[in-house]
Amino acid sequence: MPKSTSKTIYGVPNSGWTSPSWNWGSASGTGHDCAKICRQTYSTKEVRLNLINSLILSDETAKAIDFEEVKLVMALAWQNGRWDGSDGGVGGYGDVLSMMANAKRYEENVEDGKTLLFRDMQERFHLLDPNNEDEIMMKQLLDNSDNNDIDIDTTLRCCSGLVLKAMGFIQNG
Repeated sequence: MPKSTSKTIYGVPNSGWTSPSWNWGSASGTGHDCAKICRQTYSTKEVRLNLINSLILSDETAKAIDFEEVKLVMALAWQNGRWDGSDGGVGGYGDVLSMMANAKRYEENVEDGKTLLFRDMQERFHLLDPNNEDEIMMKQLLDNSDNNDIDIDTTLRCCSGLVLKAMGFIQNG
């Protein structure tokens, strides 16, 4: 049976995608509380640029960031992207957000969930019209992901940075 873990974001009790108090998309609940903290944390272009660069380079700063926070950053960007079109449109990252909010596909089995999230993000990357260099980097991540020795956490962080960059997160938040 898959292992389910309850995760906490920003130290907010009863937060995380599987928490019954999370209420993603609602104006109340721990999801709303965490989103407020996240928006404040990433309110400047400089901070957003540093996040993306750290994720892409998978440096020590990126490793120190709880990946649940990264998922929340992406979820907020994807949610906003539904309105401004930066999520890739039909079949884009809004679909990944829906699966994330469902709290099953990526949460029930942590390692498999990370691999599934990477694959779901990678297969939509072309919808964001990324620059050639970033497209090559994403392809290398995919090519390397078939290796059993791959560090899925590092791969997923780099993929997340590439997606946020291609969405215009630095400029638009």
